[in-house]
Amino acid sequence: MQYGRLAGPVVIIGFGSIGRGVLPLILRHFDVASDDIVVVAPNDDGDAILKHHAIRRIDCALTQGNYAQLLTPLLAGPAPFIVNASVDTSSVDLIHLAREHGALYIDTVVEPWPGFYDSETLPLAERTNYALRQSLLAERRANPGGITAVSTCGANPGMVSWLVKWALLDIAAELDRQVDVPQSRVGWAQLMCSMGVKGVQIAERDTQRGRWPRQIGQFVNTWSVDGFISEGLQPAELGWGTHEKRVPPMGNRHKDPAAPSIYLSQPGAATQVRTWCPTGGAQHGLCVTHNESISIADYFTLTKDSEVTFRPTCHYAYLPCDDAMLSWHELLGGRPPSGHVVLDEADIVDGIDELGVLLYGHDRNAYWYGSRLSTAETRELAPYQNATGLQVSSAILAGMVWALENPNSGIVEADEMDFQRCLEVQLPYLGSVEGHFTDWSPLTRRSALFPQDIDANDPWQFRNILVH
Repeated sequence: MQYGRLAGPVVIIGFGSIGRGVLPLILRHFDVASDDIVVVAPNDDGDAILKHHAIRRIDCALTQGNYAQLLTPLLAGPAPFIVNASVDTSSVDLIHLAREHGALYIDTVVEPWPGFYDSETLPLAERTNYALRQSLLAERRANPGGITAVSTCGANPGMVSWLVKWALLDIAAELDRQVDVPQSRVGWAQLMCSMGVKGVQIAERDTQRGRWPRQIGQFVNTWSVDGFISEGLQPAELGWGTHEKRVPPMGNRHKDPAAPSIYLSQPGAATQVRTWCPTGGAQHGLCVTHNESISIADYFTLTKDSEVTFRPTCHYAYLPCDDAMLSWHELLGGRPPSGHVVLDEADIVDGIDELGVLLYGHDRNAYWYGSRLSTAETRELAPYQNATGLQVSSAILAGMVWALENPNSGIVEADEMDFQRCLEVQLPYLGSVEGHFTDWSPLTRRSALFPQDIDANDPWQFRNILVH
């Protein structure tokens, strides 16, 4: 399927696992000349891929001091498009520059310049994804409308926001509710509220295994190690629902009373939550901060007379691959990694990335809807990536298509895009997309051997979900 002409230039920032994965999708699905694509990345990773496709590379790291000078001449052309697949570059600054020069833009995360994640001077509240998202929303308020910049459009954040809407329609059908597809933000929030949904977990299980044993001191992952360490060391965050009775002991509210989220005084990688995925069933996941935890909770908020009347709790619940979990145990124990390893499609023996959304609290208890994609399937579908990467790169493809078809939508988040159109583009790359109802709850098979701080009357209190 060809989705249109990219007249160029197309500037891909970063060429790690996601940059390498999205390149063949761009070449496959758009009418674009290799001469019109340039990659800006500070090392020689993936050089063989670029040479194979005759893609030019600029070997340079973008910094706060050089990004405007370096990128501005690259955007001279009929229809520039920036695909930001990097870390340590300010998404808000790049969005501002892109829109100044009439360039479409897409990224997968609201990323800051270096020094933000591990700052010892910034208060915890200012190192959150809430703070990063606020900087994006401030840019949108200051410069409304104009050329489209798609923010936070990967697998999660990104695809999962589209899955939430699809899952809501599935739940309505299961409950024999005749509903029309909502056409507004308020309409979607009213639907979620009427279904009795109390919260959304982004529930993910990665079972991909490498061919070689992990070495002590290595941080091994199936996607960017730098990105995972950065977000894992941020405070755990979650959108805070109206059904919640009390903030957890380590929980903190933001100064702005309208903030849709709270944060914990501990890293997300050290915060475990109870969750459920189809393959493994009940499991403990990491409550790693993600933009969608805040944007989904915010998007599905209802207010009356300036008072919030409904909001779902929303958070990530991620069980990464076994080697990544071992890597976190070492890092959190005080051993900095001596090396970074990202398992690519050639390194992986088998396994799947099972990524979906678990909507809970309604009359059918809980419903997981998402993608179950294996590395074997990925090898058949697209080159240069594993299952985790393809879920992200295919979402970027969908976001690029949407931006081309809606070029004057201003700065948008994935929650605000046409979920049906985006999933239509992405579905061929997601393997088996399935829905599963489950009777599991955070109180299922809780041991009576130890004293527990639980709310037996409401299984879906975050108090029950959090692993103390």
